Amino acid sequence: MDLPRKVFLALVGVLLGLGLLMVYSSSITSRPTEFEWVHLRRHLAAAGVGIVLATVAFTRSEKFWRVTAPIWFGLTMLLLIAVLIPGLGTKVKGAHRWIRIAGVSVQPSEIAKIVVPMMTCWLLSRSAESQRTWRELLWVLSPTLIAAPLVLIEPDLGTAAFLVLGTAVALWVSGWPLRHFAAGLLLVFPMALGFLFLKPYQQRRIVGFLETWSDLDAAPYQIRQSLVSLGAGGLWGEGLGKGFQKLSFLPEANTDFVFAVMGEELGLVGTLGLLAVWSGLYLSGVRLLSVLDFRSFAFRTGFTLLTMFVVQALMNVAVVTAMVPPKGISHPLLSAGGSNLVGSLLLLGIVGSLLRTSGVSEAVVTEQDDQPASSPGMPSGVAA
Repeated sequence: MDLPRKVFLALVGVLLGLGLLMVYSSSITSRPTEFEWVHLRRHLAAAGVGIVLATVAFTRSEKFWRVTAPIWFGLTMLLLIAVLIPGLGTKVKGAHRWIRIAGVSVQPSEIAKIVVPMMTCWLLSRSAESQRTWRELLWVLSPTLIAAPLVLIEPDLGTAAFLVLGTAVALWVSGWPLRHFAAGLLLVFPMALGFLFLKPYQQRRIVGFLETWSDLDAAPYQIRQSLVSLGAGGLWGEGLGKGFQKLSFLPEANTDFVFAVMGEELGLVGTLGLLAVWSGLYLSGVRLLSVLDFRSFAFRTGFTLLTMFVVQALMNVAVVTAMVPPKGISHPLLSAGGSNLVGSLLLLGIVGSLLRTSGVSEAVVTEQDDQPASSPGMPSGVAA
């Protein structure tokens, strides 16, 4: 096993282990009871299911994912529709995002985060580089144009935007012309006007975010408590398990704002260390992908899924540090587990299978060393 692969697997293990610690620590209450163990047991159960699914996914071949991508997409769209049907979908906090199966809640939008980029890459791998027309672009965008509105209706604005961003990454790594991205920005402008018609709570989030850096008292409550948590940690932190903001002050301490708990208990050193782990995971993953054919389904899918996996972690950090408007975005592998943890491990299993079954060998590396660093239409930054 080569060094990048060992580093990649080791960093995944570090994140899983750190997630177990932080889920338990962030679930501790002012009067210790069985409550904190409930979240830990659920996290361990989700991790167990995720590891099993990741192992199964890892044993599949690249051809398996390439052939079955349309099937997975169709099934996921049926689940997204089922969520919206009364009696099938479960409503929690005003949102229809879950389906209960045998007493277990499943969030189809987490599956869509994997399936929609995969389907987009499947369409891109079937399109000829010489036929990049507007009609072809609409065909490639069709998975997102179908899935994003369904997710938006739930409502889940953050995940819908995440699917659009994943599609943009897939198009970029496939070398699509910049004029298509410029046209996309023009299409986004009318959508921006739609923010005027957002639900009241969504409007309050955006207005509060804009006021955060001018008047902290006007900021949303969860952001104020998040910034207080990070500030209280200082350089070295209060110590693991010794944070006080999680004691009914910081909302969603063991899920969306687990990074804030980490900042309070492990300090700036801990949070920067976590970002270093994520950077190492991404760089080692890209290094493993770089030996593949840039025009292949394996490379496009692996690069897009890995990039969006890390982007989700960065988006969570951005929300916690008030860099973007507050939105319920879990921190992959660290937030208290459920559909997100299972989906994250499944994603890693798929990426691993694309690497394992793509004929990665010294012969392939040697052959590519004799060719130009980037394929036609491939962004040169990726090749580097």
